[in-house]
Amino acid sequence: MGFTFFLNSILLGIGLAMDAFSVSLANGLNEPCMRKRRMCKIAGIFGFFQALMPMIGWICVHTIVQYFQSFETLIPWIALGLLGYIGGKMLWEGIHAHGEDPCSKPGVSFQELLVQGIATSIDALSVGFTIAEYNFTSALLSATIIAIVTFIICMGGLYIGKKAGTKLAGKAGILGGLILIFIGIEIFVSSWI
Repeated sequence: MGFTFFLNSILLGIGLAMDAFSVSLANGLNEPCMRKRRMCKIAGIFGFFQALMPMIGWICVHTIVQYFQSFETLIPWIALGLLGYIGGKMLWEGIHAHGEDPCSKPGVSFQELLVQGIATSIDALSVGFTIAEYNFTSALLSATIIAIVTFIICMGGLYIGKKAGTKLAGKAGILGGLILIFIGIEIFVSSWI
């Protein structure tokens, strides 16, 4: 575990966190009066799932690789469905919110955050193949680094989204919903290219 290990883990974290960053941005747009504690909770959920999925992938490589490979084709469909649903709901609420105070909206529920966390990190299962040569401790350390990087990037996305959300007022929910739908489509399309 030298410099290359840490650099690779950080770069993996940055690459994996881009979808979570975009969803964090959408959440910040949707909830411009979000407090720091909630921001930490959201970023923590994304970081947790970005660490969990590579570890599940690593375990699959070391145990049931043949079953994982058949499941891998479903990943883009799952991400598209989950993000499409949450984005559509956010879009619907943004269109039907007329003159409401943006701070009075409840924001994304805990269950929806879990769905977002899974949807944005499910493609990270395949990272288990990338870190397959690591022993368990190294794989766990790499996953922890990925989680920390994701947390930091998502906090940035939430902060930017909040700032833009206060300026966009009622239209922020619409933009956030469109971003989620676009991310779902992007994950789906990029898996076939």
